[in-house]
Amino acid sequence: MICVIDYGIGNLRSAQKAFEYIGANSLLTSDATLIKQARGLVLPGVGSFGRTMDALIKTGTCDLLKERIEAGVPFLGICIGFQMLFETSDESPSSRGLGVLGGNVEVLSPKVKRPQMQWNRVEVERDDSILFRNMDPSPWMYFVHSYAPSPTDLRSIVARCNYGEDIVCAIEQENIFGVQFHPEKSGPAGITLLRNFVDKVSG
Repeated sequence: MICVIDYGIGNLRSAQKAFEYIGANSLLTSDATLIKQARGLVLPGVGSFGRTMDALIKTGTCDLLKERIEAGVPFLGICIGFQMLFETSDESPSSRGLGVLGGNVEVLSPKVKRPQMQWNRVEVERDDSILFRNMDPSPWMYFVHSYAPSPTDLRSIVARCNYGEDIVCAIEQENIFGVQFHPEKSGPAGITLLRNFVDKVSG
């Protein structure tokens, strides 16, 4: 079972529906017992870094998610869920992220329109990527964001996109996966990426 974490902000159901579409056993929940039993975890969402972190903390699942990640459970962060994996964000300087990945989430260049709300080409940089297996090396994905992570460990980066500058848009580090774009809104390429994560969970 894959648990899509429900913390009450944004259309979290759309991500869970995408997993249903590909036939994965998935559930939108904040129930601690189910999260402990899950073979895979997904943290999607839209909104500000501080507000979403506050909402996650209020559900009581923040420490549990870190515990399950440390236990090796495959974890996928999507959009703000990706950003929440990091330590800090320019958007909410007083808020702390989950901190399971080193780095800060930085505002996009002032030279471009914010947010980036468009389809953009993703350039895959690692041949051993799990998320981008059996995909074009430059797939189109759909983005909605004004901030993007700057990871401390550059080895975790698997893909970037260009939006006035090179932006990190996907990472893989052991059992931790994260994407800045919305695979559930990205057509066949996004669905393939979600299938690849499910295959990882199924092991």
